[in-house]
Amino acid sequence: MEKIKEKKSTTTSKKAVNTGIGNLFDRDNYKWMLIGVAVMLLGWLLMAGGASKDPNIFNKNEVYSTMRITIAPIVIVAGLVIEVYALLKSPKNTQA
Repeated sequence: MEKIKEKKSTTTSKKAVNTGIGNLFDRDNYKWMLIGVAVMLLGWLLMAGGASKDPNIFNKNEVYSTMRITIAPIVIVAGLVIEVYALLKSPKNTQA
């Protein structure tokens, strides 16, 4: 009697593995993730900007430029939105 129960439990565990939803991410998901990372890197590079010619002189226009204060954070947030889309996008090969 116990042997029968053991066989049933092993067959149900095999069925659970075989009838899973498949891979969590598809090739498209990874593509969108890489695009999101690239967009965020671009934003960080825009925020970093260039180096000052003389470190003893403070250039207000260079530090507080529109590129560093406005555009770069928007690009980083856009990259984060792309990442969320990549994570939530359902793969095409799901078995529903």
